[in-house]
Amino acid sequence: MTESSNKLSRFWQELRRRRVIRVTAMYAATAFIIMEAADIMLPRLGLPDWTVTFLIVLLIAGLPVAIILSWIFEVTPEGIERTESTEDQSEGEVLPSGRKRKRKLKASDVIIAALFVVVLILLYPKIFKSDRLEEFRSQGEISIAVMPFQNLTGDTAKNFLQVLAQDNLITSLSNAEELQVRQTESVISLLQNSDLKNYATLTSSVAGNLSQKLGAGVFVYGSINQIGEDIRLNAKLIDSETQEVFQSFQIGGNAGDIFDLTDSLSRMVKNYLIITVLKKELDPESQKYIGNTNSAEATRYYIQGKEAFFRRDYIPAAEMFRQSVQIDSNFAHAAGYLALSYMNRGINEEARKWTLIAFEKKEEVSRRTQYMIEWLYANFFQGPSEALIPLRQLMKMDDQTPFVHYLMGLSYTVMHQYERAIPYFERSLEIYERWDIKPAWVYIYTGLGDAYHQTGQYRMERKLYRNAEKDFPGDPIILRMQAVLALSQGKTNAADEYIGRYISILEGNAYSEAAITSGLGSIYRDAGLFDKAEEFYRRALSLEPDRAVRLNNLAWFLIHYDRDIDEGLELIKKALEIRPGDYLYLDTKGWGLYKQGKYREALEFLEKSWESKPMYDYDIYLHLEEARKAVSDQS
Repeated sequence: MTESSNKLSRFWQELRRRRVIRVTAMYAATAFIIMEAADIMLPRLGLPDWTVTFLIVLLIAGLPVAIILSWIFEVTPEGIERTESTEDQSEGEVLPSGRKRKRKLKASDVIIAALFVVVLILLYPKIFKSDRLEEFRSQGEISIAVMPFQNLTGDTAKNFLQVLAQDNLITSLSNAEELQVRQTESVISLLQNSDLKNYATLTSSVAGNLSQKLGAGVFVYGSINQIGEDIRLNAKLIDSETQEVFQSFQIGGNAGDIFDLTDSLSRMVKNYLIITVLKKELDPESQKYIGNTNSAEATRYYIQGKEAFFRRDYIPAAEMFRQSVQIDSNFAHAAGYLALSYMNRGINEEARKWTLIAFEKKEEVSRRTQYMIEWLYANFFQGPSEALIPLRQLMKMDDQTPFVHYLMGLSYTVMHQYERAIPYFERSLEIYERWDIKPAWVYIYTGLGDAYHQTGQYRMERKLYRNAEKDFPGDPIILRMQAVLALSQGKTNAADEYIGRYISILEGNAYSEAAITSGLGSIYRDAGLFDKAEEFYRRALSLEPDRAVRLNNLAWFLIHYDRDIDEGLELIKKALEIRPGDYLYLDTKGWGLYKQGKYREALEFLEKSWESKPMYDYDIYLHLEEARKAVSDQS
């Protein structure tokens, strides 16, 4: 062994004897624990961000002091004494053979090694933080989730600020093309299916797990504090994988300026992500605050409406959105959600009205809300192919929103393009499976099931319904489709079982005998068993002979499937006497006349149907085009 190696060995032995290594490891571990505790507690105490920096400086400055003191002094049973040099001491005892006894492994050595391992593990994500930022930079965009803020003011009346801050940040960040922002409904869906009792119990760790389920690389975790009359918003940008805090933000001001505060906070977050992390120039258009409203009362109703909407309670949701718009008539976000609430309830006239109101103000809303309004407008006034355009834009903004994938599949289904619809319905279900929660709508299952059925993929359809039964046990729509599938495959015993359960559930929900009988007719019709279907449609009409809907159901069936067009036209004539302006009945009449070869008369009725429809109807469009072509060919 060389002289230099001997010196190094003796120096290392001296460090161990004087407990310098042990003290250094313990100091580092203690410092890390203090920093983590400070990271959690300081925002709750309302202390400024520079407090953390000050603590770091103190801890770094204290490390050399601790090393020097551990070198000079040691703790003994007699108290603190100066450590003597061991220059002449031997490391081990000499045996009779002349060899030195090997030094035994001490418990203190194990403790030191364990402390070093713990410190390295804890510091690893911080050491390699720059690598994560470089990874985001190389991708050219960042996916981000914004959690509801925690209300730490002690005033439960301010709980609505939790979602207000979240929603405003999402609205503002969504205007930047470089950011894929997970939308409020996705975050809320996951939170509603977690064990959280309220947002105050949402920890950074839980938020990180939710963010990873959402496929977001980073998330915003914030809190609302109040000191006197001032409100303070704290937010942290955290790595979803490592839980590393990339950047902290803080802004404060008067409680009445909450909209300006959330606006400023969102700009701070956006500037950091785009300018500092992605090293890009900020588009001036993305900096423009396209807000919701400056009315706290309108915002409160809007937030309550969204909470009800995400629970699929569309009646109270519509009432909340209506009150919000009454307070602020320029509140386009609320008008758009009001249109959606009516649309989901099938009240198409009101949905159409509020869609037009929202469409007039679409330049005043965020990019995402603008695309949603354009999708609504296309559904009422343009058609499914035009509806796909804003939906594709929404997918570019956030490809982890199951609702958008479902709407894409639905648009292709309306156009009878089932093969193209299937991947979107499947993707919607995959996202829910990754989130480990059940889908928000049974229609995601039924939409995909219908597409499988129309393309002859019966095995896939049957497997799908088994999963649907777990998420929506006893749902009559699922039972109806299972019955259609069983009948289509000739499995009459299974079909009878499904139909029996279907009838039982409808009876329990106070459906009339005629309505249930008509429903059975549609089951057999969709299974291609037309004789049986006609039997049930006729029985339903006999139970309610003066109901226009029963007359139209049988008339449409007889006409569309060429079973008895003359009788169908007689039936629809009676239905139109009861409800002369109904667009569906006008379509049935026009289609029957077309089947008789009376093209000009057919065109007249079909044009009336088209003009009076409350929303776009692809089947009426196809009938109208057929009649127009036939008239043109006759000219």
